Amino acid sequence: MEFELKVLLFIIVVAVFTSFADGDENGGQIEALLKWKNSLENPSSASLFSWDISSNSSFSPCEKWVGIICDDGFVNIIHINLTSMGLKGMLQGLDFVSFPELVTLDLSNNSLYGVIPKSIGMLANLKILYVNANHFSGSIPSAIGNLTKLKGLHLSLNHLSGNIPKEIGLIASLVDLKLPMNNLSGSLPAEITNLTSMKILLMGNNRLSGYLPDSICSGGLLERLSVHTNRFIGPVPKDLKNCSRLVRVRFEENELTGNISEDFGVYPMLNYIDLSYNKFFGEISPNWGSNQNLKSFKVSHNNIAGSIPSELANATKLEILDLSYNQLVGKIQNELGGLKLLFNLELNDNQLSGNVPTEFRFLSELAHLNLAVNRLSGLVPEEFGQCSKLLYLNLSNNKLTAMVPSQIGRLHSLQDLDLSHNLLTGELPSELGYLSSLETLNLSHNQFSGYIPNTFDTMSSLTAVDVSYNMLAGPLPNSKAFRNAPAKAFEHNKGLCCNAMMKKSKRKYSKMVLVSIIAPILSTLILLSIILGTFFTRSSRARYMVEPEGAGERENCVTIWGFDGKLMYESLIQATEDFNPKYCIGRGGSGSVYKAMLPTGQVFAVKKLHEIDDDDDVANLKSFSNEIDALTEVKHRNIVKLCGFCSHAKYSFLVYEYLEGGSLAKMLASEEKAKQLDWNKRIQVVKGVANALTYMHHECFPPVIHRDISSSNILLDSEYEARVSDFGTARILNPDSSKLISFAGTFGYSAPELAYGTEANEKCDVYSYGVLALEVIMGKHPEDLLLSLSLPESIIGHRFTVKDLLDHRLPPPEDPVGEEVVFTIKLAFSCLQTKPQSRPTMQQVSQKLLTRKPTLSDPLEMIKLEKLLVDQIL
Repeated sequence: MEFELKVLLFIIVVAVFTSFADGDENGGQIEALLKWKNSLENPSSASLFSWDISSNSSFSPCEKWVGIICDDGFVNIIHINLTSMGLKGMLQGLDFVSFPELVTLDLSNNSLYGVIPKSIGMLANLKILYVNANHFSGSIPSAIGNLTKLKGLHLSLNHLSGNIPKEIGLIASLVDLKLPMNNLSGSLPAEITNLTSMKILLMGNNRLSGYLPDSICSGGLLERLSVHTNRFIGPVPKDLKNCSRLVRVRFEENELTGNISEDFGVYPMLNYIDLSYNKFFGEISPNWGSNQNLKSFKVSHNNIAGSIPSELANATKLEILDLSYNQLVGKIQNELGGLKLLFNLELNDNQLSGNVPTEFRFLSELAHLNLAVNRLSGLVPEEFGQCSKLLYLNLSNNKLTAMVPSQIGRLHSLQDLDLSHNLLTGELPSELGYLSSLETLNLSHNQFSGYIPNTFDTMSSLTAVDVSYNMLAGPLPNSKAFRNAPAKAFEHNKGLCCNAMMKKSKRKYSKMVLVSIIAPILSTLILLSIILGTFFTRSSRARYMVEPEGAGERENCVTIWGFDGKLMYESLIQATEDFNPKYCIGRGGSGSVYKAMLPTGQVFAVKKLHEIDDDDDVANLKSFSNEIDALTEVKHRNIVKLCGFCSHAKYSFLVYEYLEGGSLAKMLASEEKAKQLDWNKRIQVVKGVANALTYMHHECFPPVIHRDISSSNILLDSEYEARVSDFGTARILNPDSSKLISFAGTFGYSAPELAYGTEANEKCDVYSYGVLALEVIMGKHPEDLLLSLSLPESIIGHRFTVKDLLDHRLPPPEDPVGEEVVFTIKLAFSCLQTKPQSRPTMQQVSQKLLTRKPTLSDPLEMIKLEKLLVDQIL
């Protein structure tokens, strides 16, 4: 018995000793983490605030430390996930030996720098190593080959250089390898073919060279392969032809060669492939049409010959088809008209002949069509008028004949039209003047005759035009694009008359001056008549309106452009059930907005003025009149369209186009909708508002200032195109009315000088635009940032980076949109100058937004706001 007790006691002692030993092991991990934390440049960062043992008697990081997960026994740390924690420092201070059971190490999206230590190879059980989106430099350590259990290795978006080590081929379990956007060079190691479990292999945007290995898909599991923007030469890997699981392939911007009809197979799951900017030859195989999931097929800038196979139309999910800059011959297959989802078709710079297929009318989603620089003949199809979503149409440098069909005028979304260098004849159809969104028009080098239609006067969005080398005569249109165009845009015609244009311009200028004198007087009389109970809807600007029968009667004083006023009034009342609150979609200071869906299917937004006390009557009716005055003067694609108005004994309301996207403010406030508004869409919103203000300030005579630019007053359509709305406080800047002492606008967006009763001018809108631009980028109103900018010595500039400023609901933007974002922030800071005279004009802002931006020299987390504040663009 005594012996048994001694044995039992021994076992207990051993157990206790083991327990303490385990505690020491855990303590070693704690010590290693704290030591590394203290080596960081920001050890007191709020991100690692929980890494503290002073208030934790158990000393265990397993339950309370952020980013730390232990095994079931709370002994060994198995996961370290510190992604996007704002960490800055080096990895040398982390003792990897202390983490023998570590499975995951995720340090991605921080500001860590220096080399990746060789000791990282001691993490024998590591399966996930993500250190992407940092500032690591130097080479990839060969010790990485010791991580034989590794499945995912992400090293992208760093400054790594040198060769890819051959030891990487020892990691047979590797499934996901991402190395893009570094400075890696040299050829791929042959050992990479040992990675038979590989599903994702991304190496784009490096300086890699040499040949691609023949067996890059040796395991047959490869799904994503990207080697774009390198210096690879020679053929594509031989086993790629049978790599049937491929989903996404990018080979563009190399010097790869090979026969495109022989080197590729059928890929049932492929949805994206880009072979552009290489030296591929051969013909396009009919087999490409067998890829039923293919959405994007790009093979531009190669040496591909032969014809376009009709079987390509069997890839019915195609959205992007780019075969440009090759040596294709033959006709454009009619069957391509069956690609119902196609929105980008580029066949330009080939040797295609025959007619343009009329079947293109079935491409209801088509937005971009480029058939330029071919040998096409015949007519410009009138069926193009059915492609209602077309934004870009280029048929230049062909042999098209006869007249331009009037149906082209139905393309109300069209922004760029190029019909130059053809054999087109006859007079220009007046319907072209209805292209209200058109920005660029090139009709040069044809045989057009007659006068340019006077409908071209109303093309308010047009910025560039060329009608040279035709047989046109008569006066030039009196629009900004024609007035500002260089002389060469009109040369070699039969008799285009600049003098007539000048006389016409002078007559219109005199007329506008007369209107600017009469308008204030007339507005005053109208307001007085409203107060007395008689509202006159006929004004000098109402000559284009269609008035209903009996419009002079107070019970039916309604004007709806293009409609019978009385009938439309009754339809709107019925559609909103006498303005039932269930149809209300927004409320403002002066009125509520209702959605009105008519039996015809048309939808309008109706802003009904609030019922008000007599004391507020004048101000509210003045706002009503302002909106009518302003929106009957301004017509622009980025300004909400006023469809009509009504002043009735019972109701006064304004009728607008209905925009499905609602206000920008509501979209940014919604977690779900804000994610839909990606960086590209946000940049387009910023550009759209800039274009609208440029038009109001610099292309309207007299100029118009808005005075209330805010996210609540920016509406979005279904394509996220921006529209400036709510012109209730807008002012037309007549020569004698620029000094506006009373405050107008939304607090938080208004220029600081307005607080002191300073005159309101265009620079007030510029300041508000700067606030709005930052709000779009940040996803919220930049009130704290604006406050810090107003301090004598701002501390925010050197503490925060561009990445800190971004809306974290979206992933950080990559080039080229990344540079657009940085550029927008710079412009916004320029617009927020305290002194109005130091701010740019909106015209300067718009021009800068159109310029091509350089690629980012540094990652977003390295670009300090301080640099952007100093390095402003304007």
